[in-house]
Amino acid sequence: MKISLGVIIMFLSFSCVSAQDEVIMSFGEGVPVATLKNDELDEISGLAISRVSPGVIYVHNDSGGEAAVYLLDSLGGNLGKIVFLETENRDWEDIAIGPGSDGKNYIYVGEIGDNNAVHDEIVIYRVPEPTQVTSTTQVLPEKRAIKYPGGSRDAESLMVDPISGDIFIISKRDSVNTLYRLAADKFNGGQDELEELIKLPFTSSTAADISADGSQILVKNYLAIYYWKRNTGESVAEAMSRKPTELPYSPEPQGEAIGFRPDGKVFYTLSEKRFDLDPVLYKYTAKMP
Repeated sequence: MKISLGVIIMFLSFSCVSAQDEVIMSFGEGVPVATLKNDELDEISGLAISRVSPGVIYVHNDSGGEAAVYLLDSLGGNLGKIVFLETENRDWEDIAIGPGSDGKNYIYVGEIGDNNAVHDEIVIYRVPEPTQVTSTTQVLPEKRAIKYPGGSRDAESLMVDPISGDIFIISKRDSVNTLYRLAADKFNGGQDELEELIKLPFTSSTAADISADGSQILVKNYLAIYYWKRNTGESVAEAMSRKPTELPYSPEPQGEAIGFRPDGKVFYTLSEKRFDLDPVLYKYTAKMP
């Protein structure tokens, strides 16, 4: 039996796909896995999954809440909190996990909300991700104040690229949302203005995340979840320049939080407490080919 050279090449090309290029066709409908009963968590605005402690979920409240990140288990149970010393929660809107230049994992929190576009600067805080879960940890965060080109903006979406370490913010209230970047090497100084990258084909972004291997990107608003597959060697902006796939979304009263599990095969969403409805943690699982 003869096998053509073309068939051999095609076979090799499929068998040499990297883990990052593993195809995920879509994600299923959101499944409710827990209802949060913690009265402290009434305006949840951000969610991220630990890269250090399996199953630990980080969340935080919106403006006026405690300057703290709360730790939950995968069923929404309370595990503890990380208190940010000498810090105010003016308008915390999203949280992400990403690398620092020292190779450690950091928790990034974006004080990026500005409903009336009146603040000259926004602030990104970061603390090293804790290696142990304790009831209360106190830490003085690193702080980076930055500005938008062209004036103040409101935003609720923060994500950190695990490959480059770059920090991304997506605007909210403009009719076509904009992707901005702060290069990783600028976190500790230098550039004090975000770089405007691309316009996105939707509005009212409320949350975003990049998978731990950098190969998948999520953005949500109040009505939909948008998904991009990022190819090896692509920048975040290059990947997001393509038309996104719209994933199934289980509607929430005011959904403002989304985050990948480290393996990239599951993500979660959470809502603020609205209409006397306690926040429900939804789990979305990948459909593999």
